[in-house]
Amino acid sequence: MPFSTAIDNSILDHYTGKSSWTAPTAIYAGLSSTTPTKAGGNVTEPSGGAYARVEITAAQFDSASSSATQTNADKTFPTASADWLAGADLTNLVIYDAATSGNFLGFKAFTVAKPVTNGDTAKINSGDLDISIGGT
Repeated sequence: MPFSTAIDNSILDHYTGKSSWTAPTAIYAGLSSTTPTKAGGNVTEPSGGAYARVEITAAQFDSASSSATQTNADKTFPTASADWLAGADLTNLVIYDAATSGNFLGFKAFTVAKPVTNGDTAKINSGDLDISIGGT
């Protein structure tokens, strides 16, 4: 999962002594039917139908190893009480530092896009949300 431009800049500023950075106490995973930009634009999250982001606490991530971490707990979204986004395919996982609004932290495209329709329950399985730092 690539970090957002804001996170990249915060990390650089922190490690070059320009500013300090306080990590969020939790992150919130959401779903989007559009592909976000690295700056956090073009996110289309469902609204209504019992949709809500799911909270992932620090304890629900493994300790970082080899510049990566992953979730160690299943995270289940509320059961849809109506078709989310009129049954459009949800294509990306998005993460923020708040349950609503908040700062955009990053995104990752799903291998298989799927809709969430009335009665469905979307879930992130333990180990399926991987965050890594890398590149040259």
